[in-house]
Amino acid sequence: MASAKIEFAVHMTCEKCVNAISKSVADLEGIRNIDISLERGTVIIETDLPYSIIQERIEQTGKQAVLKGYGDGLSAVSMLGGNSGYSVGNLIKGVIRFAQIPEGCIIDGTVDGLTPGEHGMHVHECGDISNGCDSVGEHFNPNNSPHGAPENDLSERHIGDLGNISADTTGRATFRKIDRFLKIPDIIGRSLIITNDPDDFGRGDSPESKINGNSGIRLACGIIARSSGLFQNTKKICACDGLTIWDERDRALANNHANL
Repeated sequence: MASAKIEFAVHMTCEKCVNAISKSVADLEGIRNIDISLERGTVIIETDLPYSIIQERIEQTGKQAVLKGYGDGLSAVSMLGGNSGYSVGNLIKGVIRFAQIPEGCIIDGTVDGLTPGEHGMHVHECGDISNGCDSVGEHFNPNNSPHGAPENDLSERHIGDLGNISADTTGRATFRKIDRFLKIPDIIGRSLIITNDPDDFGRGDSPESKINGNSGIRLACGIIARSSGLFQNTKKICACDGLTIWDERDRALANNHANL
């Protein structure tokens, strides 16, 4: 799988911090390069692993880590649930990131609060969540193609057909895919949806199969917004509330725990 560079801001104070972080990811397969700068307070890792796996390893050292940039080019993000998205009963929360690379578009995310098993994931045409997931329209399908599988040609799938994600017994789905047709400029301002049931890729007997993969109700959704690539995010203090990125992160985590 193609790799991409991910930039984390990490609260480091000395060379011991640098060594601890380097050691924390040393045994992970799928890491190509690592650049740790004590001066900049950043850790840049080239990898084909989901970003959340890297972040969790860094934070096992006791150091806070905030993702600052993903990929060398165009990047986008969708927040499910919480204050930025919507989920049924506000139980499902997640962050899905998109990064354009020569091979296509990386789709890298973690979603919590799902029932164990497979769930469909699709880009929908509208970025309107004023009525929850009911107001985001249908699958993004500018070519008027039938619903299909991600590996199909564009004549046999919607551009928004991203396949399934699989949740473990704790309800967490961690995934990283590459879609050869998805282009970030085309999806910014649209929405990402997670459904209750697995997508049958248009191969089922139900009339819904060729429309939405018979993937059931829309559980969670979030608007797809532009985000920062490598070295594009210089924020240290949030302009809207004056919080540092560390305080801002802690408040977001506290709110997530309070809503669980």
